[in-house]
Amino acid sequence: MPSPDLVIFDCDGVLVDSEIIAARLEADLLTEAGIPITAAEIAEDYAGLTFKDIMLRLEEKAGVPLQASLLDRERAALDKRLAAEVRAIDGVREALISVTGPKCICSNSTPDRLEMMLTKTGLKPFFNGKVFSAKATESGRPKPEPDVFLHAARAMETDPEKAFVIEDSVHGVTAARRAGMRVIGFTGASHTYPGHADRLTEAGAETVIRRWAELKPVLAALVEWSDA
Repeated sequence: MPSPDLVIFDCDGVLVDSEIIAARLEADLLTEAGIPITAAEIAEDYAGLTFKDIMLRLEEKAGVPLQASLLDRERAALDKRLAAEVRAIDGVREALISVTGPKCICSNSTPDRLEMMLTKTGLKPFFNGKVFSAKATESGRPKPEPDVFLHAARAMETDPEKAFVIEDSVHGVTAARRAGMRVIGFTGASHTYPGHADRLTEAGAETVIRRWAELKPVLAALVEWSDA
């Protein structure tokens, strides 16, 4: 069975069910700060972005300035909540076992947060230290910029065009496509919403899966098609 040269996984909302936790907390903080917004709205429009970028976009849209101290409040509260609540998405361990070739993580989360979430959920051993945070790259630019994906391709000695990325957000798909990589969308986390798959496809995902059991046959089919 054909296999890809490299499979790159996003972390939040792909490996671990953390996006819904973040969305609920951030909605509460932003509403309290004067920008009413729901967790569903954050999940649909801003999933995959750092909280700093969410704040900047909402400030521009609403014309309401937000205090920089909100970043520190969000970071501390979210770390505490994730440490207590985050869990692996159902079926992800079996999916990771099915990917027998090189694999890694590319995420907008900080290295410390990634370490905590992967350790808590038991997923850390699957990646053998191949975990890349956008914040730890030379540029430090997060998705939707392609930098973390290109950094991973260099580190893994893989042509970006031969890599597949699994992403749950429009911003993540956009970043991977800008890096020249092929993308499979994922809608199996708790923050999914009506039209989620369509938005990922419109952003550039070749196909979308909603259960991890679909990954192995979909990857094989896409690799075989590209080799034909």
